[in-house]
Amino acid sequence: MSKARLHRIVVCLMALLVAMPLLAQEQPRKVTPVKPSTNKVLTPPKGTDEKIIQQYLTGDTAQARAQERKDSLAKIYPHYPKLTELSLGLNFGDALMMAFGQKYASYDFSATLNMWNRFQPVLIVGLGRAKETPEDMNFTYTGKLSPYFKLGANYNFLYKNDPQYQLYAGVRLGYSTFKYDITDITVSNPYWGEIGVYELNGVSSNALWGEFLAGLKVGIFSNFALGWEVKFHGLFKEKKNDSGKPWYIPGYGARSGKWAFGISLYYTIPLNRSRWPVKEDKQKGKREVNGSRPITPPVKD
Repeated sequence: MSKARLHRIVVCLMALLVAMPLLAQEQPRKVTPVKPSTNKVLTPPKGTDEKIIQQYLTGDTAQARAQERKDSLAKIYPHYPKLTELSLGLNFGDALMMAFGQKYASYDFSATLNMWNRFQPVLIVGLGRAKETPEDMNFTYTGKLSPYFKLGANYNFLYKNDPQYQLYAGVRLGYSTFKYDITDITVSNPYWGEIGVYELNGVSSNALWGEFLAGLKVGIFSNFALGWEVKFHGLFKEKKNDSGKPWYIPGYGARSGKWAFGISLYYTIPLNRSRWPVKEDKQKGKREVNGSRPITPPVKD
């Protein structure tokens, strides 16, 4: 092959390489049109409330998603009404302890207002009595049936759950005014070798004390529940007498004791039940208000 012919071939190839990009730019680009889906209906999650489903069907997906988020937050942080329920209680713990040999007892009635299923003001009114001859003592103490009062509040740690189940801590301020007798007081006279017997009747006194407590309340059937409390208490003030300090204080117990235990039976009256959080029954697809019968959502044709 001659040099002149080879030179012509090289020039033609170079010209073709330069022309190819220019031809590609001049070729019109094909665009495939896509139809916008403006009326697309998103499928709601399984088990979604009927109102939210209707919003999905009407195309209002933004409102539906906002309502879903609100409902999910309500399940995580259930909000009970301000006045949730009123519980009336009877403390019979000391009555049981007397069957095991305890020589004193306090019987009281309580009224507890459950607010937001969290804060619970408490009012207690009761009567107490005692009759005991303390060990290694030379007297018999008889505490006459006397009233006592307590005012305080509880904090329910299970405020997210059904009010039938409560774990709480609380404080109390108690007061009692009472009378007692001290009889069979024996005093020996070593010089004369005689033993004298004395009595102090109708001695009056009063006391003010405080309590810290922890309790558990569990529903047993219908509106009835049982409650257990452990209390730690201490005296703030008491009336002094020439005869000494009282051995027993109504509502407090033995003066020397720091711990007490109580068992109560409660009857609960629900308040604003229609505003209680709604629970979902996943197995049956039903809804129910806490503590009430399941409600089947209506089905529209």
